[in-house]
Amino acid sequence: MRLTVEGLFIKVSGVTSEEDALFSIGLGASAVGFDLSAGESQVPVAVVNDIVRRLPYGACSVGIFHHELPQRIVEIANTLGLSAVQIDGPASLADVAYVSERVNTVLRTVPPGTDRLALHGGVDYLLLPDGDSPEALVDVLELFAESTARTPLIASGGLTDSNVIDVVQNFPVFGVDVRGGVESSPGVKDPVALGRFIANARWAFDNAYVERHFDEWSL
Repeated sequence: MRLTVEGLFIKVSGVTSEEDALFSIGLGASAVGFDLSAGESQVPVAVVNDIVRRLPYGACSVGIFHHELPQRIVEIANTLGLSAVQIDGPASLADVAYVSERVNTVLRTVPPGTDRLALHGGVDYLLLPDGDSPEALVDVLELFAESTARTPLIASGGLTDSNVIDVVQNFPVFGVDVRGGVESSPGVKDPVALGRFIANARWAFDNAYVERHFDEWSL
């Protein structure tokens, strides 16, 4: 199921605190993402539960999972009442299908070397590239932008408040997803950088050089 979003979809990932979550949404972000798998930015399920219940109406909450069993993804997502889940890392088409049949919305990070056309079944949004490399971002956007498939693209790895303008102005992405590019330390958002990122992304959307076919993406 596609999310209801006005304008550019802006997701802030790697959120570890209620303060950063509420601040992100207050600045104009559409969604906040929580790492629910092992890693330096992992947030306990109980903490995410408390944060999600304090988000304002209309804000999207995304659980981010890496190398997780599909059954655990579904259980956590539905227990917390998440708006969407994000599947990172290797995952079979059967596992993705299992999750998509049992949760509201699925975001899929594209693993390197994956046939882009094979990813569209059961996936509502594609995030790319996999990783946090600014160098890889434009190359992979050019590759996927050539696809005629209707799955919306979300530019992700390697975004900062500086390069988000170029990406949003020149590629027909549905949204953007930022993590390390607005952090003062792992899992801690820099309020100034975060504010610049959201402001620049929204300005670029309003002054874009490309058309976005939201009517197709709603199918």
